[in-house]
Amino acid sequence: MRLRNHISLNVLLLGLVSLINDLSSEMILPILPLFIASLGGSGVAIGLIGGARDSITSLLKVFSGYLSDRTDKKKKLIFSGYLLSSVFKILLAFSKTWHHALIFIGFERIGKGLRDAPRDTIIAQSMPHRKGRAFGIHRAFDTTGAIIGSIVSLVLFWGFGFSFRTIILLSATIAFSSLIPIKWVTEKKQQKKHLISFKKTLFNLPNKLKLFLIITALFSLANFSYMFFILRAQKLFGNGPKTAIPILLYILFNIFYAGLAIPFGNLADKIGRKKVLSVGYFLFIVTTIGFAYAQSLIAYIVLFALYGTVKSIVDANQRALTSELSGENAHGTSLGAYHTVNGLFALPASIIAGALWQISPESTFLYGAAMSGITAVLFTFTRKWYGE
Repeated sequence: MRLRNHISLNVLLLGLVSLINDLSSEMILPILPLFIASLGGSGVAIGLIGGARDSITSLLKVFSGYLSDRTDKKKKLIFSGYLLSSVFKILLAFSKTWHHALIFIGFERIGKGLRDAPRDTIIAQSMPHRKGRAFGIHRAFDTTGAIIGSIVSLVLFWGFGFSFRTIILLSATIAFSSLIPIKWVTEKKQQKKHLISFKKTLFNLPNKLKLFLIITALFSLANFSYMFFILRAQKLFGNGPKTAIPILLYILFNIFYAGLAIPFGNLADKIGRKKVLSVGYFLFIVTTIGFAYAQSLIAYIVLFALYGTVKSIVDANQRALTSELSGENAHGTSLGAYHTVNGLFALPASIIAGALWQISPESTFLYGAAMSGITAVLFTFTRKWYGE
């Protein structure tokens, strides 16, 4: 179903689901590194948990994507994923050590593993000729929820003095309401077809897509957990009366992330997704070098804005390009493979970042700049292999 401006109702509904769920999640994320530290977690522990958020259950994404290609059960997978995440957010509040937080966050990510690929498949199928716009709209909804959630977290933590555990419990309550809009999402009915094996479907993905997945894996090694960006700000500005500054900077990051997602999606639809992605990869080099050396608050305001800009360029357009490079009957498997590859490489990225953090924060961000540089150069020289 289409509304005005050729926007699919499915995209709006799934955007609303993500907005509510991210409002819930982002009440937790700004305080999560502080919560882990309060449980005795070191820089390595924070890196492990940050990587686990994207990695520990990422294999589920390619399987759920395969199932979404072969069955008409996309809504059930999406609903189950959001429900499971909501349950484990409640349990996270009762963590006694950082090890408990690692376990509960890992299981909460199982829900994300179940829902992401089938959700992205419905989005791609709902606006097949404007995928950049579709994923940009979804990302804008998603990140708007993140902005609201971050602001709520700031108000509850700094304004009213709520404890970490209370904020997490409140976020879990909100998460359950994200299940409601899923009821009105419609699936594209597909004809009964011969069930090709998972292994055959995965290995028969187009070579140009496999090449692009290598590129995204390299960028995942550069794109370590957001928690190190918050910790960097906290280390410089987060003491005494300035404890709110890291959260405020995180809100600024999300404002740019949400506000630029649709414009960059539209731009990529017009001038080419690969050109826009190249800019994003190179811009991340500038951003991480800035985080390594900048010391002033003004510089960090600019850097968090740049960080949000990079995320708005890269995230939605990587998903859209993955969908475009996939075969007609393998959107779910392709998007699942994309999420899995990126999730698996996010774990070592954050562990490496955490180990380097123990040496110096500067080395963490210089590592990110180096890996992003390798990604940008390789992507620039291989774009012609899969067409411009």
